[in-house]
Amino acid sequence: MTTMTPRLSVLDLVPVRSNQSSGDAIAATIALAKRADELGYGRYWVAEHHNMTAVAATNPPVLIGIIAANTTSMRVGSGGVMLPNHSPLVVAEQFAALEAAFPRRIDLGIGRAPGSDPIITALLRSSGATSDVDAFPSNVRDIAALLNPDGATLHLGGGPGTDNRDYAVTATPRAETTPEIWLLGSSDYSARLAAQLGLPYVFAHHFSGEGTTRALELYRSGFTASETLAHPRTFLTVNAIVADTAAEAHALALPQLQQMARLLTGLPLGPQPTVEEAAETNVTPTMQELMDRMSARWIIDAPGQAADRIRELAKTFGVDEVMVSPGASAHASAERRSAPGRVRTLELLAAELA
Repeated sequence: MTTMTPRLSVLDLVPVRSNQSSGDAIAATIALAKRADELGYGRYWVAEHHNMTAVAATNPPVLIGIIAANTTSMRVGSGGVMLPNHSPLVVAEQFAALEAAFPRRIDLGIGRAPGSDPIITALLRSSGATSDVDAFPSNVRDIAALLNPDGATLHLGGGPGTDNRDYAVTATPRAETTPEIWLLGSSDYSARLAAQLGLPYVFAHHFSGEGTTRALELYRSGFTASETLAHPRTFLTVNAIVADTAAEAHALALPQLQQMARLLTGLPLGPQPTVEEAAETNVTPTMQELMDRMSARWIIDAPGQAADRIRELAKTFGVDEVMVSPGASAHASAERRSAPGRVRTLELLAAELA
């Protein structure tokens, strides 16, 4: 297991506070990404969620283009593209275009979950151009082939009205570099598939903090080398809210803890509360129990203690990179197009883990 100080990266859901518009939240994310780039964070991923007023991360390729255009060094990617919502060819074309614009800086993280409720999932699939969950392995292979500079070849023939010939397909012509493909997951399935395909893999440790050891063992023990990856490659994801004092960190974390407890208990969700709104909110005993459990798993602390926990997590799971999801809310007085608590989290962690 590694004992070195891990590299840091960022996972951003683009949270929308109660006093923000989606445009405000995206502006705050751009500012956060610029600061992460300045601080030396290695990569910056955005999620895909739909029909949630508290989240503006609905379209990873669009956000990736915006963020990459406003940064210079770090890799920018998806955490992830929820493949059942999309045509593999469209995904390949989108990320080939991003890679062409920002060579050697684009990551394509792919997930198997729909990232929304059944009604929104049905709307996303209404065009008939999306991919079935059962076809996930073959769709991942198709995307990798389409992104290859040599492209893919389809054989046409054997059916009425088709020529008996090969048909070349490439995501974009004259590709020079390709995005790095990662498989994401919160179950054993993606760990096994990533190992089988020889792809880098990330388990969603920040979801629940459970099952990580088993998933990583399955991935590492079953890994088969591929043309693009000789050895298993993974990192750890964790929710982190860091402030100058532990008390301040807990105040900034309370809005997100309440949001997650509402989600887990099936209560309606609105935008992320401000610190003041969260402090005045009464929660049920069930919600409080959930919040206490999450608070123990998340990193919510002052800088030194937070950095120590990140080092310990990296050592425990044998990784040399930790991706933090900075979930701090803000006080009502904060400028609407900013996220000072999230920026401060990244600054303090970078200072401690440089």
